[in-house]
Amino acid sequence: MQNDLEINNLPNRLTIFRMLMIPVVVGALYLQAEPEKWSFPILPWLGHIAAVIFALASITDFFDGYIARKRNIVTVFGSFLDPIADKFLVVSSLIMLLALDRVHPIVVIILVLREMYMTSLRLLALTEGINIPVDKLGKWKTTFQMISIPMLMIHQEFLFIHWGFWGTILIYVSAFLSLLSALNYSVSMIKKLKLKRIRLRKKKRERTL
Repeated sequence: MQNDLEINNLPNRLTIFRMLMIPVVVGALYLQAEPEKWSFPILPWLGHIAAVIFALASITDFFDGYIARKRNIVTVFGSFLDPIADKFLVVSSLIMLLALDRVHPIVVIILVLREMYMTSLRLLALTEGINIPVDKLGKWKTTFQMISIPMLMIHQEFLFIHWGFWGTILIYVSAFLSLLSALNYSVSMIKKLKLKRIRLRKKKRERTL
């Protein structure tokens, strides 16, 4: 296990790479959002470029976690920055897709507020000493989200596939699963808090006997 204050390792470098890709994705989509201000040959392909970069950045999320677990690399920097990098990438992409009118505002609100809610819930769990593992609904929500966002970035018909149509369906599925998983996490958290309170009461009784 490396020093927990170490920064220069492969998982952290992958996380930093993911952070650096966020302004590139946002910039490509911004140029597409205001085409009347810009005129250059690759303008119609900027959505494809943003989609590829988003996909590469998402893949690094898997690899930095895998490498960190396999090599037992746990650092303060990585623990702090890794989840933030994921949220920054997703939220900034959703906002730009909203600006391009490719995703419904309610869907963006659901997905963004869910991320804020889950961050708060995990902080509460941490202060209470409770572990909340990632459930299957949360994993499926993330999978559909990470597939739908680059599809919406491409949006147009390409290689005989209407990416915008299928991306819209998948982002709605992701929003639905995000609500279900948030509810599931909340119920699990309440149960664990109740069990903790019961154990604390039993310990107090045992001390008074």
